[in-house]
Amino acid sequence: MSFFGELKRRNVVNVTVLYIVGAWLLLQVTDVLSSLLPVPEWAGSLVFMLLVVGFPPVLVFSWIYEITPEGLQRQNEIDRSKSIARETGQKINVLIVVLLVLTIGVVALDRLVPEGESVNQTVAVEEVMSTQVADEIETAAGKSLPTPDTSIAVLPFVNISSDQEQEYFSDGLSEELLNLLARVPQLKVAARTSSFSLKGKDLQISEVGDILKVAHVLEGSVRKSGNQVRITAQLIHAEDGYHMWSQTYDRTLEDIFAVQDEIANEVVAQLKVALLGTAPKVEESEPEAYINVLQARHLGRLGTAEGWASAQALYEQALTIDPDYAAAWNGLASTYISQANKAERPVEEGYTLAREAATRALAIDPDNAVAHAILGQIADVYDRDLAAAARYIEHALALDPTDTDIQKQAAAFAMGLGRIDEAIVLINNAIARDPVNVSAHRMLGLCYYAARQYDDSIAALRTALSLSPASIGSHGLLGRSYLLKGQPEKALAIIEQEQSDWTLIELPLVYYALGQIDQSDAVLAELIEKYAQYAAVNIAAIYSYRSESDEAFGWLDQAVATNDPGLTEIIEEPLFANLRDDPRWLVFMERIGRSPAQLSAIEFEVTLPDS
Repeated sequence: MSFFGELKRRNVVNVTVLYIVGAWLLLQVTDVLSSLLPVPEWAGSLVFMLLVVGFPPVLVFSWIYEITPEGLQRQNEIDRSKSIARETGQKINVLIVVLLVLTIGVVALDRLVPEGESVNQTVAVEEVMSTQVADEIETAAGKSLPTPDTSIAVLPFVNISSDQEQEYFSDGLSEELLNLLARVPQLKVAARTSSFSLKGKDLQISEVGDILKVAHVLEGSVRKSGNQVRITAQLIHAEDGYHMWSQTYDRTLEDIFAVQDEIANEVVAQLKVALLGTAPKVEESEPEAYINVLQARHLGRLGTAEGWASAQALYEQALTIDPDYAAAWNGLASTYISQANKAERPVEEGYTLAREAATRALAIDPDNAVAHAILGQIADVYDRDLAAAARYIEHALALDPTDTDIQKQAAAFAMGLGRIDEAIVLINNAIARDPVNVSAHRMLGLCYYAARQYDDSIAALRTALSLSPASIGSHGLLGRSYLLKGQPEKALAIIEQEQSDWTLIELPLVYYALGQIDQSDAVLAELIEKYAQYAAVNIAAIYSYRSESDEAFGWLDQAVATNDPGLTEIIEEPLFANLRDDPRWLVFMERIGRSPAQLSAIEFEVTLPDS
């Protein structure tokens, strides 16, 4: 028998075909899974290499051994008259056909999945940021977003310390550099929310430039070991990836502030920015206090009771070390307000402590924009002194007109004055500078909702949810926009996706609109049982929508007694439409300082910087 004939007899040829078809199927499955799951890019290459390496052993094995009823036996030990190699070959052929059918099915399935589509949420967010969001932002802002040569984004520096718990330090250092550069009037600096939204994303520098609308990117790494810090920073031209400047600094924590100043000055020099005055300097403190503040900010942003409690302790510890650390006083004030707003601390206590802390910050630094903004929030929400709030917020924006958080606060204040058009301009300006800020898009949706422009509200809220599907309250507000647009069934489907107790506020409205009164009553009763002390305005709005005016006014009185922050949004809330012709409405609005005459007397004008 010829050599080829012997290969066929021993089923080596069949096994070769089976291996090739099986390998093809495995590669197709790997390719499909790579598009649906967070599989590393090198997974396909690894599978291919393993298949290549495994091929020769399989051929040798099929040449030497044969499958018999007694199990595997060497070919030279088998009586050919008793060999079942022919029957085995037929079974292999059937298996080849089955694998071919499966392979064709996998290929067809892959063709049915739209290119780029993925259930991987991270990939979906990246695609939204790089395409949809940028387009929607330009439309919302009503203008194109140019990319000036003096624009820059500071990406979160990579933590390469042996202790991964030090990541708060690398993030905090990056944020400090960003804030320092943002104080250079001639620079356009991408806001923190947008820059940090790209953390951990595998993006090219050119993609970062397109997403954040900047011409340059500052990135780097931080290694911290005890008191020693190594910082590597590099400035890159976004369009072509050209490295304009790179430097490594080996310093101690005592030198950390000087390093930040050096990096900022080098960036200014490389971008050929002509400073109109002296270069801004980072606020210095004791290194241990500085580290405490960085960690407190990180924990506070978790938005949990535990996070706020830990942040408070760290801020207080920092102030024990350095009582004149303005940033620590501001952080402490913001923490107190967050605790009060989320029922983690009595409202009176929280806002009183916040006022004391912000006032201490201003005593240290009279031109501290953040402290002025915090006092403006206190005057608006807690004191109901709108004239004082206007002065604080105007002054905060004058001191730092590019701070998007202050711009959002100004938009919220303008909306509370009933000046919706002005609020929309303010929040769109913030979005132009901070294009992937979820709360800014949600605020825009709230502004359009208050203006009864429900289609625009829906578009803005969908953008917010595309960036953060778990955004608390966004599904609820989106559903309410559909409800008032006259689509209660669609509103119900959306509200049911809300992953917080916000559903208790929205479901009574939708059930009432659908004629399901018993369900509306049941959910409203649960809301009152759980949150009567903190949701009085929301409860009043539900009763107003249900045309139960006496109950609505009773709960509005309760909102005044508890100083409910929701009173700041009452003037343009569509759900109170049924109360506005009631004589008690004007009396109540005068009581909280928001009657038409009182609001028109408030002087509030801000000048926004060019985007």
